[in-house]
Amino acid sequence: MRTIGWGMIGCGDVTEVKSGPGFQKAEHSRLVAVMRRNGELARDYARRHGVPRWYDTADAILADPDVEAVYIATPPYAHKDYTLMAAAAGKPVYVEKPMATRPADCQAMIAACRDAGVPLFVAYYRRTLPRFLKVKEILESGLIGQPRAVTVALYRPHSPAAPGVSDWRVDPAVAGGGLFVDMGCHTLDYLDYVLGPIRTAHGLAANREKLYSAEYTVAAAFEFESGVQGTGLWWFASPIGLDRTEILGTRGRVAFATFENAPVVLEAGGERSEFAIPHPPHVQQPLIQTVVDHLNGLGQCPSTGDSAARTTRVMDQILASYYGAISVERFP
Repeated sequence: MRTIGWGMIGCGDVTEVKSGPGFQKAEHSRLVAVMRRNGELARDYARRHGVPRWYDTADAILADPDVEAVYIATPPYAHKDYTLMAAAAGKPVYVEKPMATRPADCQAMIAACRDAGVPLFVAYYRRTLPRFLKVKEILESGLIGQPRAVTVALYRPHSPAAPGVSDWRVDPAVAGGGLFVDMGCHTLDYLDYVLGPIRTAHGLAANREKLYSAEYTVAAAFEFESGVQGTGLWWFASPIGLDRTEILGTRGRVAFATFENAPVVLEAGGERSEFAIPHPPHVQQPLIQTVVDHLNGLGQCPSTGDSAARTTRVMDQILASYYGAISVERFP
């Protein structure tokens, strides 16, 4: 198998531990170059992580002959443009989540990669983490019977940015929404993976705190193509913390946390079991490995542009009434 040389566009926090080292530690993979518009920060990242080269323009890193595939780790508003540039350069793309700020951009990214004949992957890494594969195994084993309903609850206290620091995750023009988009996408994408596509979704969102323009509270109802029905409540100014997703079946239930380090809980047949399964040091490495293997013709990566676009569409449906009703423009 050939070793895939990666170029990374964006050197933010997500790349320090979650993803960047994974490109160096996955088998048949190496991180050969990084790019950030601030060249000094790009050089610093390359020095600290042992990356051979750094650049301050996308054109330069895409022209590097050793860069065979591109990881886009910028905020979501830039995902489409960099993906189109990489596709035009004939480079496979692995892009951060959420895939883009709006469904139309997702479709443009898919079309560009398809026309260029390069694959498109998205960093919904829970699809390959052992803890979440355990939930998938439980569902496929029939231990809880036929899935009928799912409930999602994610409550987080408000966490203001440090003085003088701007939090792009709550800037709708940059992130496509607020923390619901940044965090809720993980759960919705994983449910797409284990229960199939969501056929339709509706939601109500609010911002009573008025600390920024994005939504603070989101309530949603959704239905999967299989007929499974779901509800969700996300609150990012809660006095308490809660992270729980529960899938109910005809014979039992399985519950898990999307973000917290909590065990998977199975209740079926009058018995309760817990499975404490730790994450690897670099949580994106298992998914990166499937991308590298896919590029080498060995298997398929489970997180593609097509699957990730469905999650963006669902979030757009849930937030439609909120962004249609407030004066702030969500997108530039």
